[in-house]
Amino acid sequence: MLANSAITTSKSGALNEDVHLPGTSLYELIDFISAELPHWRDRPERPAVKSETALTSQLCAHLNSSARHSVGWDFLQFRIEEPDEVVKGRKIDLVPAPCGTTVWIEGRKHVDFDILLPIECKRLPTPKASDRDEREYVVSQYSTTGGIQRFKEGHHGAAHSLCAMIAYVQENPAKHWDACVCKWINELVDSGQTGWNAKDVLYLLNDDPATGIAVLRSTHSRPDGLPDIEIRHLWVCVN
Repeated sequence: MLANSAITTSKSGALNEDVHLPGTSLYELIDFISAELPHWRDRPERPAVKSETALTSQLCAHLNSSARHSVGWDFLQFRIEEPDEVVKGRKIDLVPAPCGTTVWIEGRKHVDFDILLPIECKRLPTPKASDRDEREYVVSQYSTTGGIQRFKEGHHGAAHSLCAMIAYVQENPAKHWDACVCKWINELVDSGQTGWNAKDVLYLLNDDPATGIAVLRSTHSRPDGLPDIEIRHLWVCVN
């Protein structure tokens, strides 16, 4: 884990230290978040809530507490509804950022104003409403609020090549939603929807019924000369 990675420190202006991380550190960060999801869900003092906003607020609070008390992750803070760095007016559901440090990853400098990893959060199934699309984890026919859609079109995370999506699974097991998401993507491809192709499908990396956590991966091309973006999908059963 990251706690075993080489970290060097020095004064950096008003910040306390420099943290130098390997290029794989963002994947380790995703692993940290994934490992914390069942701990957050199962906390006995956690109020029972259903809405995406409330769930994400709870998760943010839990991750801040866990990072502060975890060796190797205590330089992190988590924030919600953070403005996207490139597309003004867009807000990212959840972001980790440095806290009291300057973080260097492959020569790129990050301070506490910077986003280390953009994270989109969605409920499965999508809540029913006249302006909601059941496929909202992927795409929405009513707006550009689809989860994968936002990253694929560059509305979220245009400054990043790696991001994450967290699904609060409130009905059915992960394998059900894996099949649904693949079906929705294949239907977009078959209908000739601009920009979508067979490479957009998700690949299951791990499904642990004991913890109620599934991890999947997808990679998507983007317009306007943006490089491909990889999404790590973290699905937590909260039903």
